[in-house]
Amino acid sequence: MRIFEAFGPGERALRVGEIAARSGLHRATTSRLVAELVEHGLLVRDADRRVRIGVRMWELAMRASPTLSLREAVMPFLEDLHGVVGHHAQLGVLDGAEVLFVERLSAPGSVINYTRIAGRLPLHASSSGLVLLAHAPHELREAVLAAPLRRYTPETIATPDRLRRVLADVRRHGYAYCPGHLHADALGVAVPVTGADRHVLAALSVIVPNDDGGRAVVPVLRAAARGIARTLGNLPLAE
Repeated sequence: MRIFEAFGPGERALRVGEIAARSGLHRATTSRLVAELVEHGLLVRDADRRVRIGVRMWELAMRASPTLSLREAVMPFLEDLHGVVGHHAQLGVLDGAEVLFVERLSAPGSVINYTRIAGRLPLHASSSGLVLLAHAPHELREAVLAAPLRRYTPETIATPDRLRRVLADVRRHGYAYCPGHLHADALGVAVPVTGADRHVLAALSVIVPNDDGGRAVVPVLRAAARGIARTLGNLPLAE
């Protein structure tokens, strides 16, 4: 696990020495384990001897993914949503104190977006994270409120008092609206995705240009979320 965790979202190829340094393992141990993982196809070596995560690892991870049924249910609606907004449409789930993005659709020329599939963001900083945090257990909300809140732009929520107010607004209005919270040019809007028991399973969001037309996407997001909820009511999630 320490070897696999050495690969960051933007660092897909590493040398053995870099893996050893990041994992905290002895270089000889790292070299031996990497060789075994390469033999099983979980890692692969490039021609320049750099190491990448192998397709076999992706195959196994997809079989075990607890979000597989959720992603399958969401995809038709995500595609329609993406077709309407023309920028980014994405699905995020709660994982610890972060939002983990499990699916995203984009288009050439779309507004800047820091998220990516299998990427993470703090819960306070994005529209998806705020939706998930607003409906998270009380203990998690209090833990996030008590922790340092990283500021990405002048608009990022960076104080506990403001975060409490925003979370209350998200619960009251049913969506999160985040103009310029991660980048001055980008606006994130998210709504909750619920299961048959009305429990919030994920956040459905779009990233569009930060202008006066942003609120027009809220009805489209809500319609997509309702369609997903109806689908999930007839589709058991993977264990």
